[in-house]
Amino acid sequence: QVQLVESGGGLVQAGGSLRLSCAASGRTFINYNVGWFRQAPGKEREFVAAISRTGRSTTYADSVKGRFTISRDNAKNTAYLQMNSLKPEDTAIYYCAADAAVQISRDPLRYNYWGQGTQVTVSS
Repeated sequence: QVQLVESGGGLVQAGGSLRLSCAASGRTFINYNVGWFRQAPGKEREFVAAISRTGRSTTYADSVKGRFTISRDNAKNTAYLQMNSLKPEDTAIYYCAADAAVQISRDPLRYNYWGQGTQVTVSS
């Protein structure tokens, strides 16, 4: 089992930046793909970005492509989500998740382990 803890959320003005961190403990971090998801009030949880075990493969939702960057440091057991050019519609609780499958996925049902989430609020 792997435990995940997100941090780095907060309140930022539109156009600003935040970097979220996802610290993992428990099982070997490199055995897991990592995904970031978000959930806004009254909406379903949606995919944001995912990264493979080694970091060689990444995928992004169209809504964040070119603005967000997912990365990981396996030596530190941590994944990151750099968010630039933030928009009010990016406001949500952001969750990181871990998946032991072979290929990275955009499907939240594929992810077995989840953090508690961190709030990101973007003001206009």
